[in-house]
Amino acid sequence: MKVKRIMANTATSDIDKAAAFYGEILGLELLMDHGWFRTYGSDEKMTVQLSFGTEGGSGTPVPDLSIEVDDLEAALARCEKAYVPIEYGPVSEPWGVRRFYARDPFGKLVNILQHE
Repeated sequence: MKVKRIMANTATSDIDKAAAFYGEILGLELLMDHGWFRTYGSDEKMTVQLSFGTEGGSGTPVPDLSIEVDDLEAALARCEKAYVPIEYGPVSEPWGVRRFYARDPFGKLVNILQHE
């Protein structure tokens, strides 16, 4: 048996909030829309990963999601334009990433990062 895909699911009574954060700010495409359940993604090939930690590094809390982008400054500018509060960073970490933390509309702590 081989794991082919891992999907993160978030329960909410207002799925329209996902369009603004994950669609408009992070640029993910709406891949599936059942009306009651929407999936956002991209056609990028990704490695299947699950991470577990006692902290998020540099004394930060463990984020609920980590999203790697190709242009961190653009992601930061989009968050700031949408008045999404930045909870940590942006900062260059000693393990080779530049990142910041923000909360999505559902209260999930999201680590947005770019490898340096």
